[in-house]
Amino acid sequence: MHMQIGEVAARTELSLRTIRHYEETGLVVPSARSRGGFRLYTESDVARLMVVRRMKPLGFTLEQMRDLLDATDRLDGDDTLDAGEREALLERVRAYRQAAVEQVEKLRVQLARAEDFAATLGARLEQPESRGEAGHGG
Repeated sequence: MHMQIGEVAARTELSLRTIRHYEETGLVVPSARSRGGFRLYTESDVARLMVVRRMKPLGFTLEQMRDLLDATDRLDGDDTLDAGEREALLERVRAYRQAAVEQVEKLRVQLARAEDFAATLGARLEQPESRGEAGHGG
């Protein structure tokens, strides 16, 4: 079953512009086009876009996204891989997993700091009026 770009955008929560950009860079190319020239996407295309969407906030480059998708495509689809090729591809995927785990940990630290900052501001707003401000009104 094929989907048009609007449905894909809704499902992936990516903008049409972003999806088109990923096509232009060769990252995720729609599997087909309608007679009228509309992009048509498959579930596999949507899955690829979701991989990209998850990698982006972790700071991966388009080139790294392309490399990972290439490795997973070959692992999923190439039955002619010998053991050495398969292991090399798995090692590439493992390296991306490790980088993702490290980046998630950095984001956890940033999130904890942000939550602490928000809580500090909240506590400040809940305090009774600061001393020294009394008597300044008319």
